[in-house]
Amino acid sequence: MYQVQKEIATTKTRDGVMLVADVYRPHTEERLPILLMRQPYGRAIASTVVYAHPKWYASQGYIVVIQDVRGRGDSGGEFRLFESEIEDGEDTLHWLSNFEGSTGEIGMYGFSYQGMTQIYGALSEHPALKTICPAMIASDLYADWAYENGAFCYELNLAWAIQLAAETARLKKDFAAYNVLYLASRNLPVWDIPSMVEEVLRKYAPFYYRWLNTPPEDDYWRRLSPQSYLDQIDLPMLHIGGWFDGYLRGTWKFYQQMRAKSQFQQSLIVGPWCHIPWGNRKGDRTYSSSANNNINEIQIDWFNHYLKGEKKSDLISENARLFLMGENKWIEQEEIKKKKATKLYLQSTGLGNIKDDDGQLVTQNNHFSEDIIVTDFWRPVPSFGGHNSVMAGSFERGELDQRSDIITYTSDFLQESLTIIGDISLQLKVSCDHSTFDISAVLSQVYPDGKVYNFSQGYITVTDHQPRDVILFDLQPCAIALAANTALRLSLSGSAFPAYSLHRGATNEAQTITLSVLCGDQSFLHIS
Repeated sequence: MYQVQKEIATTKTRDGVMLVADVYRPHTEERLPILLMRQPYGRAIASTVVYAHPKWYASQGYIVVIQDVRGRGDSGGEFRLFESEIEDGEDTLHWLSNFEGSTGEIGMYGFSYQGMTQIYGALSEHPALKTICPAMIASDLYADWAYENGAFCYELNLAWAIQLAAETARLKKDFAAYNVLYLASRNLPVWDIPSMVEEVLRKYAPFYYRWLNTPPEDDYWRRLSPQSYLDQIDLPMLHIGGWFDGYLRGTWKFYQQMRAKSQFQQSLIVGPWCHIPWGNRKGDRTYSSSANNNINEIQIDWFNHYLKGEKKSDLISENARLFLMGENKWIEQEEIKKKKATKLYLQSTGLGNIKDDDGQLVTQNNHFSEDIIVTDFWRPVPSFGGHNSVMAGSFERGELDQRSDIITYTSDFLQESLTIIGDISLQLKVSCDHSTFDISAVLSQVYPDGKVYNFSQGYITVTDHQPRDVILFDLQPCAIALAANTALRLSLSGSAFPAYSLHRGATNEAQTITLSVLCGDQSFLHIS
């Protein structure tokens, strides 16, 4: 362990903007590799909501550089969400490649925005950057971050936009706007954004309204999506995600894309974590001490190998290392997509929304029936746990499933354990009295005492531009072992508010939406 001192360093970008960084430098004459994090939240935070303090990383024998991105913290220029990070990342790597006391070799780490800046930086193919550890990122900014299956991720996007806008207002010394945004952040205005909040949000976080109004085919999304640049990226990568993280589908997809093309090691770690924090308990479930966050130790071993040439430790897996909920242990998968899959069909007498023992999940179905739910604009089904919520995780939802605007389909109690690892998809044959509508799907484990705990969910907005008859969409990937004498439940509804925007139908007015799910051979759950 090294003693560490902190200093401040600056560099100028190609267009003359000053970027400011905290540098944590060990007391040694030895030349050391550099660990870089580029972030927008004020460099003192340095992602310590999930990572060890940068001083700890420096004490392991690294020069650690935590940089404020353009327009944030003490760095100059205007902040435009993600839009300057490719060029600024390259300029920062060039600066650090000749950094005093360093070997000139660089690794990057960080999650969320800081995960994205790693990938943007890697696009330069700068020879000094040897490896990155992107956590909780998007491969497709539209489909993996802003939207899910065409549904706007309302609660998380709004909370994030208000946070970024408030910090921008503070930096610009607009304290009246800051106070408006601060109060909004303490009591998120999900039912209606007051005009005063909207005005300052448009001024200081214009990306939020751009996201709302930019169609998926627009070039804006392509320019900022890592998957658009896959042919320019090839480095050893440690990918990190959480089963209850809203950006897992991006991490999951990017890992698969890189593993399919890369000549270097691509490793994946997914724990039973949400976006913040990473630990052994989330919601109403405890996952044992095995689920404790050990990413710091793993990253140090990773960097020791790729930046110092040390032998790989047992902490570094060549494969996907996944936390298997239910058995509460880590497993390794050479391929995260299994060849074996199971179809479970939906079956009921038409009262699946009235009684929680009417709808069934069955392996064979020749029974055709219709379940009808009415989504009332005035009393939407609330979002409850899952991955796309401020209160993410697994919660007991047995009482929620009693609502008549939720259809439940439950399997028989299992005679032996059932392990689900990987992708989950749902196909539904439906009809609706509106041209556009939403479908929320939640998978849960049911216990003999009636308790019900969610472990995966998915959401889709269906528009009149899509096939109307049979709807197919993905749920959140997962790894869970369902014990014998428990059952699997699928809960369907037409809303999950405020995690996703409240659907107002084609007229954008408050109204009810009637959705019919047709049970038969075209409606089924597909699990790996």
